[in-house]
Amino acid sequence: MNTYSNHEWKKFFKSRGIKEELIEEYLKYISLLNRNKVPIIFEIEHFSYLTGIKLELLYKMIYGSSCFYRTFYIEKKSSSDFREITVPYPSLKSVQDWINKNILSTLKVHYNAHGYVKNKSIKTNAQKHINQKELYKIDLKDFFPSIGIERIINQFKILGYSKNVSFYLASLCCYNGKLTQGSPTSPTLSNAVTFKLDKRLTSLAKKNNLIYTRYVDDIGISGENIHYNLQKLFLEIIKDEGFIVNHKKTYLNKETSNKRLLAGVSIQEEKLTIPRKMKRKLKQEVYFVSKYGIKSHMLNIKNKSPYYYESLLGKLKYWNYIETNSTEAQILIKKLEESRT
Repeated sequence: MNTYSNHEWKKFFKSRGIKEELIEEYLKYISLLNRNKVPIIFEIEHFSYLTGIKLELLYKMIYGSSCFYRTFYIEKKSSSDFREITVPYPSLKSVQDWINKNILSTLKVHYNAHGYVKNKSIKTNAQKHINQKELYKIDLKDFFPSIGIERIINQFKILGYSKNVSFYLASLCCYNGKLTQGSPTSPTLSNAVTFKLDKRLTSLAKKNNLIYTRYVDDIGISGENIHYNLQKLFLEIIKDEGFIVNHKKTYLNKETSNKRLLAGVSIQEEKLTIPRKMKRKLKQEVYFVSKYGIKSHMLNIKNKSPYYYESLLGKLKYWNYIETNSTEAQILIKKLEESRT
């Protein structure tokens, strides 16, 4: 219905007996949404019509969101820690997919954001910091849950939606009033919310001849000299923008030859690698799989995952991607694939 002209909308409203003063307000609302190239949504009933989701079910999703999610844990690539993933059930996911496709694609993303951005990745993020004397790595604590519903409501208001519609859309994208890692809408919304943070940190970095990037919750700042007072300024901006710094994972690395990790990628002078610990573990796993068979090995390590093979293969392909066609990684991939035949 966005293709309707204002004249056609006016004619439609008059046919419904809507007062002239209200029609003018509606037309202003429509014009704003059209300028921002997002779907026109007047109320929750209208949204129900657009998505094909029954109104009663939408209300349940909005006011009882916790019933529409499940939580599980996955092992992080670069450590033995686990990451909590909370994903929506298919009914809610279909609504979030609609919002993602039709609305969120218009939101601004800063050029120094590398996570969940087309043609950018964990690799492009790390590449920016190759051959830099110092690297200041900042970790944002509880990144997705730290973004509350009010900030999400504001993103929809920026696009031109009314207060009510913004609340409904934000509620459909939040779990217990916060963003969650696992929802299809969270990546784009988190990048939109952090736009101002990225802009301020980029500005401070540029003024001091430094390089700034952010990959989701991992911030990297590199250059010739990142002195203590400058570090404090970066942290103050992060706090001012409503984010929490994980000081346990925040550090300054002054030596290019030392262990230098950014978002799980090891930066070694002029090249990128995966951490040695991860390499050793992968080599060991492939060795045992090829020697004893995948079922025996899984039984021995008490791993019951039906996706163990796919997970192991994925990690090896990740290694091959980061190190750009690594001969060692390719040999291991071939060995693993042969062990399954």
